[in-house]
Amino acid sequence: MATFDQRGQKVNTQYNASGNINFGAATTSTDVVIELRKLLDEVNQAVRAGNINSEGGIDVEAKVKKAIVQMEKPKPDKQAILENINGAKEIIESMASAVGLVSGFAQAVEVIRRIF
Repeated sequence: MATFDQRGQKVNTQYNASGNINFGAATTSTDVVIELRKLLDEVNQAVRAGNINSEGGIDVEAKVKKAIVQMEKPKPDKQAILENINGAKEIIESMASAVGLVSGFAQAVEVIRRIF
């Protein structure tokens, strides 16, 4: 389990993803899609809570949905999938309050590289 030493730091509202996302257990593209949908649910919860701005949430959602659509194709384009997931990750990284979601996207990238 990761620990973070935040002594001396000024941290305003921060959003951390809940523990129900598990890319490590994903072995098929269907598994990855399921975990991405869970991650997308977390993003949408963060938007509703005001931890991610609405425009950023829309951009992240669009990129994740594009990746999912690509994964569900008979011959998925790995590069397109990775570009979309990395793009979503970059958007999340730019939002200090949503830094807890970044690891989910990083894990997704690693699993996609392994599976596709």
